[in-house]
Amino acid sequence: MRISDLDIFILPGLGGSGPDHWQNRWSQKLSTARMIEQEDWDNPRHDAWVAAIKREIAQSTRPVVLVGHSLGAYAAASAIDDETREKIAAAFLVAPPDPDSADVKSFLIDPAFKEKAPRTALQVPGVIVASRNDALADYEFTEKLAALWGLELADAGDAGHINAESGHGPWPEGLMRLAGLLSKL
Repeated sequence: MRISDLDIFILPGLGGSGPDHWQNRWSQKLSTARMIEQEDWDNPRHDAWVAAIKREIAQSTRPVVLVGHSLGAYAAASAIDDETREKIAAAFLVAPPDPDSADVKSFLIDPAFKEKAPRTALQVPGVIVASRNDALADYEFTEKLAALWGLELADAGDAGHINAESGHGPWPEGLMRLAGLLSKL
């Protein structure tokens, strides 16, 4: 499938995406991509975030690709259900954090991100991109999550949390991985 045939919904994590983050750059570069805005980026609430995503999916007239980073990956996965699945072309999830890690527990205000995370395969094509040195999730955790959700695992090497702070501004490698996923649809 071509990007022009899809609605690409970009779903940031805690704090949203700053101007240097790859998500912000992709939303400006890709003609059919847009950032899904949340009411409160700094105090994430699972149900509100998922509801915002599902509203956008319902209004979409084209197949949807969900591109989620960090907590946005969890919100994206939670938005894929029997109501929305037929409109979801693919999920591209990057650096989902481990809700049981000490670093994540220090900022994860809403335990529903863990409690309401899918416990079975998402039943859509997709990829989880994981780093081998992400301070918010070790690689083994992400391997298990990819298997649980029935998604391909893409090894990004030592890439930190795959955000602007870890040197991933435009992140062309990620865009190539997304294109690879779309080429299989």
